[in-house]
Amino acid sequence: MSGGWFDYKQYELGVIADNIEQIILDYENKKKSKWDDNLQWDFKNPLTIVEFRNAVNLIRKASIYAQRIDWLLSGDDGEECFHKRLKEDMKKLEK
Repeated sequence: MSGGWFDYKQYELGVIADNIEQIILDYENKKKSKWDDNLQWDFKNPLTIVEFRNAVNLIRKASIYAQRIDWLLSGDDGEECFHKRLKEDMKKLEK
C-alpha cells in the first residue's frame, strides 16, 4: 500500500503552510501600497510575519515527518529508507 496510514492528512499540513505563505505575500504586497485601504490584517509588530515564516517552516517539517512515518508504517519504506528519505527531504526543505 502506498501510504495512507494517516488517511493522507499529512497533505493537509502542506495546504496550511501554503495558505500561511499566501497570507504573508498578500500582507507584504498590500503593505507596500499605502493607498490600499483593503488590508485585511494590520499587524503592528513586525515579528508577527517573522513568526508566520517560522510557522511555515515548522509545518512543512511536520508534513515531511508525517509522510516519512506514514510510508514506514504502511510498509512502503523500511527503516533504512525512512532515515535516508527523511534526511533528503529535510535537505530539500532547507534550500
